[in-house]
Amino acid sequence: MPEQHHRPVRRPSASFDNLVGAHDPAEETRIAHATASALLARVRADESGVSADRLVAFTAEHGIDEIAELWSKAPSRTLPGALWRLYLLQLAIHTDPQTSALLYERGRVELPSVDAAIAGAPVPASPEEIVALVDTILRGAFRGDFAVALERAAAFCRVQASGATHTADDYEATEPGRASELTTRALRLSSYAQDLSAASVLWRAGALA
Repeated sequence: MPEQHHRPVRRPSASFDNLVGAHDPAEETRIAHATASALLARVRADESGVSADRLVAFTAEHGIDEIAELWSKAPSRTLPGALWRLYLLQLAIHTDPQTSALLYERGRVELPSVDAAIAGAPVPASPEEIVALVDTILRGAFRGDFAVALERAAAFCRVQASGATHTADDYEATEPGRASELTTRALRLSSYAQDLSAASVLWRAGALA
């Protein structure tokens, strides 16, 4: 990624539609899988780790733009689907690290499992440490054991989902709107956890495509 690019390069929508075949779902699926595989292979091939560091920093600041839009349409338990969920997790935490840290700490206290240990956050974790953790997990997906990175992300989602559920209960009587938002967030995080765990199993079996 050229360092002089401070904003993501955006194609006119008509041009992009022509590139991916807007009315051809099969072609969109093919390109989603191809771009995910190519990106993962290219970054993992750089043993220095520079490419992974740049990718993590770039996506935290700019997102992945059109490629991510392709990944969002991929089935959840595929390579592009798993990368898309990792990206969404990073985006959510960078957008609101304070709430993320609060929910994580509440979940760590409430959840009777080893998920907090698997995720690997400090105890207790500050907002800055939660941001650093999700970046470390994403970096691990490109530099280390991809299955382990998926497992850590799934564990993180389970801890946060627990925190969101218990916090929603606190708000139910006084702020039902806030409680509903937190419940929705908990359900979404639980779904991500299930998908990422399944993707980890598939990766180890050589079946995550």
